[in-house]
Amino acid sequence: MTILIPAYENDELKPLEKMLVHRQGLKHLAISIFILADGKILLQRRALSKYHTPGLWTNTCCTHPFWNENTSVSALRRLDEELGMKDIILTKRKTIEYRSEVPPDLIEHEIVDIFVGKCKSNHPIKINPNEVLETKWLSLNQLRNDIKKCPEMYTAWIKIYMKLYANEIFQETDFL
Repeated sequence: MTILIPAYENDELKPLEKMLVHRQGLKHLAISIFILADGKILLQRRALSKYHTPGLWTNTCCTHPFWNENTSVSALRRLDEELGMKDIILTKRKTIEYRSEVPPDLIEHEIVDIFVGKCKSNHPIKINPNEVLETKWLSLNQLRNDIKKCPEMYTAWIKIYMKLYANEIFQETDFL
C-alpha cells in the first residue's frame, strides 16, 4: 500500500510517497505526542516489525499526517491507532524542525507539531502490537537520566526533544 505524506519538493508541499521521503531525506510534516499522568510521561517501545528504529523507546506516539489531514486530527487518530487511547484533550505546545540520520539508510527531516495531553494513570491503554511492543511511565528526570545512561535505546527524535526543547514542551504544572 502506498502511503502519501505531506513533504516538500522544490519548496512546494506535495503528497509524496513516505518511503521515498525518508530515503531522500525530504523535509516533511509530522506530529509527536506526549501523554502525562501523575507526574510521569507515557513512553512506548516501537514494535520490532517497524521499518525503522524497531525496538527503541520513544515518546507516547508519533506519525505523519495524511495529505490534507489537520495535525490535531492526525494526533488523535494515531493515539487511538497505536495505543487505543480515546477521550484525551491534546494541546499543541510547539512546532520544531529537526534532521537526523535513521540507520541504516533513512533520514528524518521533520517539521513536527508537538502535542501534550493529560490523563489519569488508570486511563485504558490497548497496545496495537503492529506498532507498539510495550509502554512505560517515567518522570521527566528519569527519562533524561535514562537517555544519558542508555542513548542507544532511544529514538533520535526523543533525544533531540529532551536535549533542546524539553523546557518548551513541558510546563511546571504538567508534573503536579
